Order: sequence, then C-alpha cells, then structure tokens
Amino acid sequence: MLTGMARLLVVKATAGADAPERCSQAFNVASTAVTAGIGVSLWLTGESAWFALPGRAAEFDLPHAAPLPDLLEVLLAEARVTLCTQCAARRGIGPGDVIPGIRIAGAAVFVEEIMSEGAQALVY
Repeated sequence: MLTGMARLLVVKATAGADAPERCSQAFNVASTAVTAGIGVSLWLTGESAWFALPGRAAEFDLPHAAPLPDLLEVLLAEARVTLCTQCAARRGIGPGDVIPGIRIAGAAVFVEEIMSEGAQALVY
C-alpha cells in the first residue's frame, strides 16, 4: 500500500466525548497509518484537547472501538502529537500540564505541516 512512501499524514482531531465516533476515527486512522510506516502528525484541537492531559484518554469509552489510551500510546511513541495553542488556552491547559511528548503549537505550525511536500491532511 503506502508503506515506504515519504509522505506525512496530518490528522486534526476536533472531537472528544462530545462526538465519540468521530474522535475514535481520528485516533484509529492516525495509529493505523503509524503502524503502516507512514509519518503521522496528530493535532488535538477542540474537545480533543483534553486528551493531552494525563488520564483523560482512559476516561473515553466507545463500544467496539480500540481503547483510546492504547492508540495514544502508539502515537506518542511513533508520531508527532500537538495540542493546539488556542484550544489549550481556552481550557486552562499549560505546558506543564500535558503528557510528556506532546507539544503545544498554533495555526502557523499546522499550516506549515499541511502545506509541506507530500502531506495529506484529514480533519475529524
């Protein structure tokens, strides 16, 4: 399939517990791409911003879906995970609050990633 191709998949997760299926799809697609050897950048925005905090992914439950903590673990090990600057600020989340390995960055960095050569962006 796409294994071995020098591409970047940028996945923007905008949903959390408010839209669990959409949230699960974002994490599932991103982690599947990682396991296929594709470079992945996952952006936590909107209600997904809460998953940047320790323990929050464990609170998410969706029947017949892979556990969110397991997917996040794969992504933290093999992908770039970014928390949106404005989304973090609106929720009172600071750099010292997030899970180690998650960076906080804004729209300029997102645009740079999605406009890079060979990038494909998906928004959930």
